[in-house]
Amino acid sequence: MINRLNTFDLKDKRVLMRVDFNVPMVNEKVMDDYRILSVIPTIEHCVNQGASIVIMSHLGRPEGKVVDGMSLIPVGEKLADLLEMPIKFSDDCVSEDAQDTSLGLNPGEIHLLENLRFHEEEILNDPRFSMKLAKHGQVFINDAFGTAHRAHASNVGIIGHFKQKGIGFLMENEMKFLQESFRQPKRPLTIILGGAKVDTKLSLIYRFMDRADSIIIGGGMVFTFFKALGRNVGSSLVDESMISHAELILNEVRNRKANLIFPNDFICAKNVEESPAGEFKRNDIPDNFMGLDIGSQSINKFVDVINGSETILWNGPMGVFENVDYSYGSKAIAEALANSTQNGKITIVGGGDTASAIRDFGMHHDVSHVSTGGGASLELLSGENLPAFSALES
Repeated sequence: MINRLNTFDLKDKRVLMRVDFNVPMVNEKVMDDYRILSVIPTIEHCVNQGASIVIMSHLGRPEGKVVDGMSLIPVGEKLADLLEMPIKFSDDCVSEDAQDTSLGLNPGEIHLLENLRFHEEEILNDPRFSMKLAKHGQVFINDAFGTAHRAHASNVGIIGHFKQKGIGFLMENEMKFLQESFRQPKRPLTIILGGAKVDTKLSLIYRFMDRADSIIIGGGMVFTFFKALGRNVGSSLVDESMISHAELILNEVRNRKANLIFPNDFICAKNVEESPAGEFKRNDIPDNFMGLDIGSQSINKFVDVINGSETILWNGPMGVFENVDYSYGSKAIAEALANSTQNGKITIVGGGDTASAIRDFGMHHDVSHVSTGGGASLELLSGENLPAFSALES
């Protein structure tokens, strides 16, 4: 059993909290603060309970070196603005000065450590590095779902140094919606998959072949399936290495519970920089055109399936949503999920690009849950044991 945040007496305790502040940065400015906002309830709870907090996170992939532009200083400034309180900062997460700052914290004070991945020992799950990190706190709380599928020093190696350890509210919500919701889901259950990569979705498709009622496949990955069916896809994105896997899925699903649903039409152009050339039926895509979004018939079909479902998971956009011309399919899915949520249905949005899309549409508060994890959400949904959760089980 994993301990929840509400079970701890935090008065006058120093809480060492692993969070995921790996946020998009441009010119050392935070461009998307969703992951920071998502952990605010956990931080505020600890402060209100009379604890001091030491926060640690990574940012980017500096590969064990101090890299300009990957410092957490701008993130700390954003966090201070959101909390409306000052935050202490240390420029080395395991220095003696950093440890002294943590030891000197008063209740209600917050100390942010510099990027964990400035030290290669973090990714290597080095025992000595884990021990140094552990000196910052008396209670360990993991609220970094985005790294839950990685066995690193700050989320796995550190665990052995704490008697009091558990998860924050963000992690609790991720477990509730991505794991517990699918044990006995309200039916019909629909899984919507998109994005460009087939390989990252394989285990998810296999897991839900007998669990879901419908599996909708859109986005760039659908053309690999169409290629496996022998259809012409024009110059659309195809992962040649995944065609054989797509063939296996197509053969396997015939004997399984789930109904595999594909788009009927697409918005096409010669490339994503060009304006749409129009809608084309899935069998009529010209050789020099590529599918960049689902068409109106596909939108209507998918929305009908969503409206008839009680639990809906969406992971992967329907088109190149970053370009407004090819965002309508993804936006229609988001709107359908928002309407379903209003009608009391469970709607879950996977992490990564899908979470970015629904935030771009301003509808991230209109669904039951938006995951903060990309790979972690896929692995948890696929039924795999995540190292960060396994380490915390007592």
